[in-house]
Amino acid sequence: METKQTNVSIPAVPSAKVYESIRAALAEARTKVAVAVNTAMVGVYWEIGRQITEAVGERAEYGRNLLAYLSERLTAEFGKGFTERNLRAMRQFYETFPIRHTLRAELTWSHYRVLMRVEEAGRRDFYLSESADS
Repeated sequence: METKQTNVSIPAVPSAKVYESIRAALAEARTKVAVAVNTAMVGVYWEIGRQITEAVGERAEYGRNLLAYLSERLTAEFGKGFTERNLRAMRQFYETFPIRHTLRAELTWSHYRVLMRVEEAGRRDFYLSESADS
């Protein structure tokens, strides 16, 4: 089969300019993806913390057994990141920030891990705002 060639002229744009434009678009997309993933993960860690808190209640022994069980099952299915220590942190996250819609999309899980160490709520809120606004 014979292919027909067309005479389409390519505008005289420097290659570097095209590259930089494409590079900028890719970088922006990657940033948006990273922010979306971070927001989703912070939200799911809050949800995990909520479910653990509600399941355990005041039953400390059940809580220890539940965390061991969840850690084993979640690690087997989803990989690392679900140690008992991390699950306790997720529970603490929910208990420290019990109102989900007040979570700040600008902050990462690492930010929240540090903020949870601040015991006084007023100071914690100050640092939360400072972290999100900087």
